[in-house]
Amino acid sequence: MNLAPLNAASAVIQIHAWAAIFALVLGAGVLWRRKGTPSHRWSGRVWLVVMLITVLSSFFIHEIRTWGPWSPIHILSLVTLVLMARAYVAIRQRKILLHRELMKATYYNALLLATFFTFLPGRIMHEVVFGASPASAGNATVPLWVWIVLGVVVAVGGRHLAEKWGKQARAGSPGGS
Repeated sequence: MNLAPLNAASAVIQIHAWAAIFALVLGAGVLWRRKGTPSHRWSGRVWLVVMLITVLSSFFIHEIRTWGPWSPIHILSLVTLVLMARAYVAIRQRKILLHRELMKATYYNALLLATFFTFLPGRIMHEVVFGASPASAGNATVPLWVWIVLGVVVAVGGRHLAEKWGKQARAGSPGGS
């Protein structure tokens, strides 16, 4: 591992990367430890703040320019904001099951799926972990098949969650929706 490429990156990329790494680790702990405890609630609040830093900083990163300064990764950022807001509202309304599913979806979409794109050749974190890419890889070049896979994963995951939330709403489960 060589942190030089990350250290040479802009401040916003450094903030984004370190916040995402912290959120990835903390989020795993929050999701897999016992729920409802004071430590779960505090860890969840810290995770939410760190995720907000991660997501909001992503809007100032324009390494991949698919549509002007924007890329499909920015769509993930928007989806993440919506999921986090819905999860926050759900827990405030004591809809525990809905909150749980939304937080899992947030963790999966925002961190695990985005991490896949982070390690593609030509990206800074790929260089940090795997070393420099060949010159032919280009800077932040993402093949079309990668965007297709992303679209399928997001669509399938989104449909699964929508069906699940719809069933919970129809069932009227007090902890569900």
